Amino acid sequence: MTIAQSYAQPLLEQALRLGTSTLYEASGVATSAVDSAIRTVWSGASVAGAAYPLECSPGDNLSIHIAMERVPRGSVLVISTGGFVAGYWGEVLTVAAEAAGVVGLVIDGGVRDIAALTARRFPVFTRGICMRGTIKASSPSVGQTINFAGTPVAAGDLVVADDDGVLVIPAAHVGETMAQGQARADKEAKMMDALREGRSTLELMGLTNWREPQ
Repeated sequence: MTIAQSYAQPLLEQALRLGTSTLYEASGVATSAVDSAIRTVWSGASVAGAAYPLECSPGDNLSIHIAMERVPRGSVLVISTGGFVAGYWGEVLTVAAEAAGVVGLVIDGGVRDIAALTARRFPVFTRGICMRGTIKASSPSVGQTINFAGTPVAAGDLVVADDDGVLVIPAAHVGETMAQGQARADKEAKMMDALREGRSTLELMGLTNWREPQ
C-alpha cells in the first residue's frame, strides 16, 4: 500500500468540506497551520491529500524533477526552498504532475506561468510569483521529513489547503482531527440555525455577562 492510498476518498472529501479553519480550530495543537504568507495562486483552489515532502536548494529545482519519478499518486507535493522566491514551478511541471497523479502543490518558494496554472485549475499554494527560472544542480532531499517554513512535514501527513491557508495534520492525528472537526461543524450549523431564529452570538457563546468598561 502506498502512502497516498492510506487516505480514502470519502475522508479527503470530508476534509475539503470542513475546510482548514474548522479543522484547525477543532484540533488545536494536533495540527500545524502553515505560514499565512503561503497563499493560493487562484481563488477557490482547494486540495487534500497525503504529503510528499522534498527540499530544493535556493534557486534550484532538481529535487522536483526527481520527485516526479517517485511520488505516489494522489499526493500533495510540499516543497521547502528556505523561502527563496524563484520560478521553481510552471506549466511544464504542472503537466508532469498531472500525469504522475499529483493533486496539488504547496511551496515556500515561488511559481510562474500563472495563467496556465489557473486555466488548468491545478491547486497551487505559494509564497510568491516569480518569472526568474532555476538551475538543476543539487537535490538536498526527496521524500524525507522536512521543516516547511517552521512546520514539520513527513511523508503521509494529511495536507489540507484552501482559500484560508494550508494545514498539515500529522498522520497519527488524522482520525481524531476529522472527528473533532465534524463535531465543530455540526455545532456551528446548529448555532447558525439559532441565529436565523433571532438569537444573538453573545447569548449562544455564553458572553451575556460582558459589560462595557465604566
